[in-house]
Amino acid sequence: MTLITDYIDQAPAETQPQLTAMYHLLKDLLPDATEKFSYGMPAFALDKPVVYFAAMKHHLGFYPTSGPIEASEDDLLGYYKYSKGAVQFAYDQPLPVDLITKMVKFRLSEINA
Repeated sequence: MTLITDYIDQAPAETQPQLTAMYHLLKDLLPDATEKFSYGMPAFALDKPVVYFAAMKHHLGFYPTSGPIEASEDDLLGYYKYSKGAVQFAYDQPLPVDLITKMVKFRLSEINA
């Protein structure tokens, strides 16, 4: 068990499939990242925060910081609710793996620049 898997286990049952899918996707994309909690949310960090995610009442919140969201705005517009630093994924829809992967890779490029 990790801090994040404990968080998922304690989350409402209807949120757990999406949380688990997000966790495994981020673990695959960020194998060397440190798992931690920041701002009360699960997070992955490589010296700097890479991404955060959290169970909200009506959606899974994904927080890759503003750069990846701005860079992916064409992919988000009309499909997902989003703001400067957050994207909302519905619990009753599959996670958009390609979009999340794109945003994580963009965030990594920002960190490594």
